Amino acid sequence: MPQSKPAAKTGLLSEASRAEIDRWVAKYPPDRKQAAVMAALRIAQDQNGGWLSVDLIEAVAQYLEMPPIAVHEVATFYTMYDLKPVGRHKVCVCTNISCLLNGSDRIMSHLQKKLGVKPGETTPGGKFTLKEVECLGACTGAPMMMVDKTYHENLTPEKVDQILDQLE
Repeated sequence: MPQSKPAAKTGLLSEASRAEIDRWVAKYPPDRKQAAVMAALRIAQDQNGGWLSVDLIEAVAQYLEMPPIAVHEVATFYTMYDLKPVGRHKVCVCTNISCLLNGSDRIMSHLQKKLGVKPGETTPGGKFTLKEVECLGACTGAPMMMVDKTYHENLTPEKVDQILDQLE
């Protein structure tokens, strides 16, 4: 009995997303298009309001001609990918060694109290998702956080309040 071919999921990627992924794929040798997997996942996540569904991960796998499990492994390993819906603003606090030594634990406690959520949770109403993340590569500005795609460094609780109060 012939097996049916799985439905194509690449249609879940918008034309703009596919074009952006193609620009990343073009940076690598033709037989190494899977090297663009991290960029492709970021592009798919951005297209989907900040998170990756299983179908989108599989769409990326099909588009890059990779085994779905390989793309799932990447999406579940790195903290920059979210696998469930997130708030309108992602607040990612680095808690790695430089940030920890400079007070990221105090910043994280302040954010948890201010937002009323724990890391990995989204505020009621969906305005903020709080995340604890690995090093974001800004150790000289520790403690730091990334809100959406903007880095904020040398944080104090007062500075955190100013940053969050400016967001809609």
